Amino acid sequence: MKYQLRCKKCGRVVGDFAAWFAADQQCSCGSSYAEVEYDSYEASQLPGKSPANASYQEYYFDLLPIERRENIVSIGEGLIPIERWDNLEAYAKSKGIDCQVYVYRNDLNAGSGSFKDISASLAATVLKEHGVKEYTLASTGNAGVAFATYLAKAGIKFTEFAPNCIDPDTVSAIRAVGQPVVISEGGYGAAKAEAAAYHREQHVMISGGNTDPLRIESKRTLVFECLRQLGQLPTVYMQAVAGGTSPLALEKGFRDLQRMTGDERLQLPKMLLVQQDECDPMVRAWEKATAAGFPDGWEQQYEALKEIHTRIGILTAANPGNYPLVAPLVRRTGGTFIRVKESELPRYGKEMRQSRGVLLGPASMVCYAGFFDAVDHGNIHSGDIVLLNTGEGCGRAQWFKELVDKA
Repeated sequence: MKYQLRCKKCGRVVGDFAAWFAADQQCSCGSSYAEVEYDSYEASQLPGKSPANASYQEYYFDLLPIERRENIVSIGEGLIPIERWDNLEAYAKSKGIDCQVYVYRNDLNAGSGSFKDISASLAATVLKEHGVKEYTLASTGNAGVAFATYLAKAGIKFTEFAPNCIDPDTVSAIRAVGQPVVISEGGYGAAKAEAAAYHREQHVMISGGNTDPLRIESKRTLVFECLRQLGQLPTVYMQAVAGGTSPLALEKGFRDLQRMTGDERLQLPKMLLVQQDECDPMVRAWEKATAAGFPDGWEQQYEALKEIHTRIGILTAANPGNYPLVAPLVRRTGGTFIRVKESELPRYGKEMRQSRGVLLGPASMVCYAGFFDAVDHGNIHSGDIVLLNTGEGCGRAQWFKELVDKA
């Protein structure tokens, strides 16, 4: 067997994904958080040549839980250029900080142009490989479009459960590939409950959420991409955060790289995770923990927001259920959570368009604005290698483009 799944709670080996799916993606101890382990971790598994018209699944086949290459479902996602952005370096230098700044632009993915494409492509491949015919999840936008696109290509029926705040352009994109959308009368929490009920009553496989091993395994390849393209690893990692899968995946990728190289000196980058002030439950919990000096059990002290007013539909996770996993990781790396003002994002969008000739989507702009805040507040230093993992383009957020035009 190429790999096995091990429960993160009790350590029990579950088996492969066939066994995991048969157990309804749950260990006998009740935990739904399992991690993929490979039979071997050797540095020789890291590809050495630049890819030519390959998907990341083809390129990193030995490092992914896929048994047969012919099952790969791809639209050319994953192997996108990591760009060096001199405008951000110039801003840091104006503050006396000499650093390198790189941007991993998920809008360049060929699937749906979002953060979620590599997860959806690997999920489609593994589901196809194990004969799954139908799948469902609740999503605020990007995951819904990505999974609808890739599962349609794999011939798998997909039903999206969406909150009432979902952007109409997102609904149209999902329906355009022939997949149904069920729009809840409530918010994201209500949509998740409806998806869970559909899973139970119709016996349809449901996404494992933010700790889904398929999502973790796909997103961890960003670590390998940094080595391939930059020849080095970042010392600072930034992204806008809602659920928090990507930081967990990055940590998994570093652990896998340590096992492959035997180099225990490899250090996780400082994690600077950003939320907008109209939906910032992780930032609020972090601020309380910081003020209290991180007492025992601090990571369990968080609250769901009763009301959110953000227009950024894909960053509307009012209940930060992954905070107990993500926050300790942030603290261990010497990082922090950053809050930016949603009202100021159009101004940053205008600056990006003027300096880079490109406009990314509002969730990406949360990360972008966070960089300036990190520089201003001393979270980035001279000598740092900073990686911004941006989320999506502006194609399904015309309202944001209009605000930028007026800024």
